Order: sequence, then structure tokens, then C-alpha cells
Amino acid sequence: MSSTKSDENAQPWQSYHTVFTNAKAGMDGVDKEKVQKIVYEMSKGSKYFENEQRKETYIQQRIENLRCRAALLTASDIADFEKIADRRVLELEGSRDLSRTWIHVDMDAFYAAVETLENPSLAGKPMAVGNMSMICTANYEARKFGVRAAMPGFIARKLCPDLIFVPTNFQKYSHYSELTRKVFREYDSRFIARSLDEAYLDVTDVCRQRCMSGESVAEEIRHAVHVETGLTCSAGVAANRLVAKVCSDINKPNGQFVLPNEQSAIMAFMSSLPIRKVSGIGKVTERMLKDVLGINTSDDLLQKRAMVCALFSQCSADFFLSVGLGLGGVEPPEEEHRKSISTERTFPATNDEVEIFKKLDDIANTLSKDMEKEGIRGRTLTLKLKTIAFEVRTRAVSLQLYIYSKDDILHHSLKLLKAELPLSLRLIGLRISHFKDEKSGPSDPTQKTLTSYLSSGNITQQVGSSKSYLNADRDVYNDMEVDGTYSSEGRLGD
Repeated sequence: MSSTKSDENAQPWQSYHTVFTNAKAGMDGVDKEKVQKIVYEMSKGSKYFENEQRKETYIQQRIENLRCRAALLTASDIADFEKIADRRVLELEGSRDLSRTWIHVDMDAFYAAVETLENPSLAGKPMAVGNMSMICTANYEARKFGVRAAMPGFIARKLCPDLIFVPTNFQKYSHYSELTRKVFREYDSRFIARSLDEAYLDVTDVCRQRCMSGESVAEEIRHAVHVETGLTCSAGVAANRLVAKVCSDINKPNGQFVLPNEQSAIMAFMSSLPIRKVSGIGKVTERMLKDVLGINTSDDLLQKRAMVCALFSQCSADFFLSVGLGLGGVEPPEEEHRKSISTERTFPATNDEVEIFKKLDDIANTLSKDMEKEGIRGRTLTLKLKTIAFEVRTRAVSLQLYIYSKDDILHHSLKLLKAELPLSLRLIGLRISHFKDEKSGPSDPTQKTLTSYLSSGNITQQVGSSKSYLNADRDVYNDMEVDGTYSSEGRLGD
């Protein structure tokens, strides 16, 4: 016991959990311990370090709480949950649809690639988009050193002394993103764009009408994107969106992977897949599943399905079991029930109110344009702020009228923002929800059906379950925020 503690004191970075040491595409050969040590040494004593310590304490409390709840389960309880889990697996398996062909297209190191395209002298050199305060993305040359998105630039420079910084230009990235979407529309007019640099396309009809395989269509799309933009992208082809997204990461950059629409092939593919590879399972969820239940792979979720159903709500348990089965969204976009639309920006920390107001103006403009494109209006506006101390605050207001215009969004978000000032900020985000054109759903907005869950492909609402001993889902839902990364139209690119 004393020897173990002595080792931890001698190498404290080994217990310093941070998103920066999680591998992304192009980082497979990185010395993780070396990166972890440098991140620890460079962060120690900073506001970021203090915030990471607070988050680690929070995560450990949740893990211990989960362990205590698990310890209270009797053999009879577990046997009951085994029956519940077996029944849910059968029901979920019965919903499997192998008739669709989905392609997930993901641009390669998008922001960095755009900058290199416009400045060829950057080619082959380690480069990051951002500054010494924060990086939006890094090219593959920089990733070899452990540099990655959402990393402070001063840490990245320590990892890679020759790293070149290029300032962000979202207007430029939006332009190239629209060029890619021009291509996507030719294959699926209702494609789903989750961010500037990725999209889901249902190419079932194209394959049928043109007598082409999903593999051939993916190759054609990737070629068309390159011709239109000069940029490369990677693709995943599968029977549903969840699996297609996993597949698109396998042969990055500038490659693709096709998973046959066969139940046996999908189950074999998912069996050894690390749970962290699945969209919707972040650092916190991974820690809970791994540290409490010993779950490391998707197949483990099925093998330990009784405990999964015992410790999580029905919605979360359904998600985890679906991951194990390789199930995901297959419905066309108009059948989805989108809950919100958002955008946000990370920038060097500032307390300059004029600069902060300019950032908010830009974000409101972007959000308004996105809403106008999709023809939606909402009446709940949420402001998200991230302070210099990495504290995340959210403030919301429910309006009597549905809005979408920049003026309305800015007017109401300014009221929320001014109530928080003075403040030194490093991130501002805006989200609008409760849409006017939403289809009718449960009268209780916190409820969520299995159908809508499968349609969305991830967990977005908390659902209570009378069968659950512990509602641990707050950790699942807050995963992205605790990780320090966020989903938005200006999402950190791969």
C-alpha cells in the first residue's frame, strides 16, 4: 500500500485525468504518458488545473456513489434486472433496420486543412488553428506530438516547439463548409449536418436508383468534395448513423471504411470496440462504466447488461445496450424531433466588454442564419459562458414569442449577459430550443421515447425509471461539458 502511494506521489501526472491525453485520429503513436506529464507540469497551479481538480473530485464522488448503490444490490435484485435487460435486448434487436445505407462524412483536420489550402507554405509543418490561449484544431503533423483540439496553446508549444499558430477565421471555414454541403445535397437533399465539418447522408435511394454500392457512393462523394474544395475527407458506410460515425474514423485521413449491412458483421465489429469511440460516451461516462462495472468495450455493455439496467435510467440503459448491439438512428431527418440549435466560440480570455459584446453579436448572427436556413423558430434562449477560471455558467429565458432574427436573439442574450458582467470570459455560446415547428411529443418535456432516442442517436433528455436504483444520468448528460469540449456549429474539427 505504501509503495503504491509513494509511486503516485513520485509520478502525480499518472492520476491526472484530462481530455488532452485522449487519442484522436492521427495520435495513435503518441507517447501518452509523456503528454500527460507535460500537460500536468504546464498546468500545475493554473486556473485550468484548479478547475480540473474540482471536476476530478466531482467525478470521483459520482463514481463512489455509484459503487455504493451497486453494493446494495442483492443477488435477487440482479436476477430481476437480468430478466429486464434480456427483454430490452430482444426488443431493441427487434427494431434493427438493415435496409438503409448511411454515410458519415468527416472532413480531415478541417480548419487546419483550409488554412493550408490557402497558404501552401504550411504543408508538412506542425500547425494549429488558434493561439497561445486555446487551439481549435491541429493538423496531423502536430498531432504526432500530442497536440490536439481544445488544448491551451502554451501547452501545445511545449509539446511541439516548432508549432505554427494560425488565427481562426470562421467566415472562411463556413465558406468551405457550404461548398461541401453543395456536394452533399446532390446525394441527399435532407442530409444532417452536425457541424461545419461533418454530415450524415442517407444514400439508400441513390444506391438503388444508380445500382451502386455504398462503398462506391462514398468514394464518389469524397472525390466530388475534393474537386469542389481542394480538401480531403474521410467516410464511414454502415446501416445506421451511430456505426457510420465510428467507421469514418477508422481510415482517417482521406480514407473510408465500409461495414456490411449484416447483423453478424455489425456485432463482430462492435464487440471489441472501446466504448470511448462511440459518439455520446465521453470521459465521465467512460470513467463510470470502467471504474464501477469494469466495462471497456461495447460487448462488455451487453455482458454486464443487468448492472447497466440496475444503475441507470431506462433511457441511458437503452442507449448503452443499443451501443452493444450496434444500433443507431436510421430514420430520415423529417422524422426526427430536434430539440435545439446552438453555436459557440472559444477565444482568448478577456474582460473587455466591448470585445465580449462583439463576440456575442457574431454568435447571434451565426445562430440566426442557421435557424433561417432550417426554417425554425424557438422561444427558449440559453446563454452559456465559460470564465477565465473554466467555470461554466448557463442562463436561460423563456419568451412569449418565437424568435429567429439576429436582432431578437441579440436583444435577449444581451440582457442575460449584462446580468453576469463584469466577468472575464473565454467562451460564449447561444442555444435556442422549444421550436414552433416541433411535432407533438410527450406533454412532459423531460420524457423521451425509445423511438425518439434512437432517432437522435444520443442521449439528450433525462428520463426517470421506476426500475432504477440510481439516476446517474446527470453525469452522462454533462459529459461533454465536464470534458471541456462542446458541440456546436463551430465544433472542434478532426
